[in-house]
Amino acid sequence: MRILIAEDDPAIAAGIRAALRQQGHAVDHVTDGVSADTAVRDTPYDLLVLDLGLPALDGSEVLNRLRRRGEGMPVLVVTAREGLNERVRVLDLGADDILIKPFALAEFEARVRAILRRATSNGTPELKLGRLRLDLTGHRAWADDAALELTAREFGLLAALAVRPDRVTSRAQLVEALCSWDEELTDNGLDIAIHRLRRKLRGSGAGIRTIRGLGYTLQEEGGDGE
Repeated sequence: MRILIAEDDPAIAAGIRAALRQQGHAVDHVTDGVSADTAVRDTPYDLLVLDLGLPALDGSEVLNRLRRRGEGMPVLVVTAREGLNERVRVLDLGADDILIKPFALAEFEARVRAILRRATSNGTPELKLGRLRLDLTGHRAWADDAALELTAREFGLLAALAVRPDRVTSRAQLVEALCSWDEELTDNGLDIAIHRLRRKLRGSGAGIRTIRGLGYTLQEEGGDGE
């Protein structure tokens, strides 16, 4: 999953960014509201972690503009602004959840998992294709009851394909899902990741098929189709 953090406190941003990356997410970070508004216009993030007290443009206005454009991007608001009225206001603006600072990192991680679970699988804990089962928020995959040993990059690649089963995902979309702004994935690196994932999916009842000139699709009983 690709996540944007809009937070001007460097300590908080560093902590949640490290936690999200450890879970295998690609994470971008901005420190002001104008940059946040621009980033969410240009990139289809799976989640926006939004501080309300941003310089240049308040986080509430970033959220308001996002929803006025009709974008359903999930938003977790993190803020030091307390009080019932403030929480109600933010939720009415369209936030999916709100977390009051200071917060425990374990609670932040749990809120992120819950939002992504609702957003990516309509509330179902797992995605299934053939004998393949995928827990998007727990970053686990099984073929029947046998766990697949996947690296963070391999799981990210599988997740990017699994949320669009039987639909073509381009190479550019895969790179965008796997990399944050300060990372790079070469064509050769993507090819290696796809090759390794294909091998690990053998016997799972699902496989990656190459659609020449267009991209890749995850299909039931697809084998390791080239």
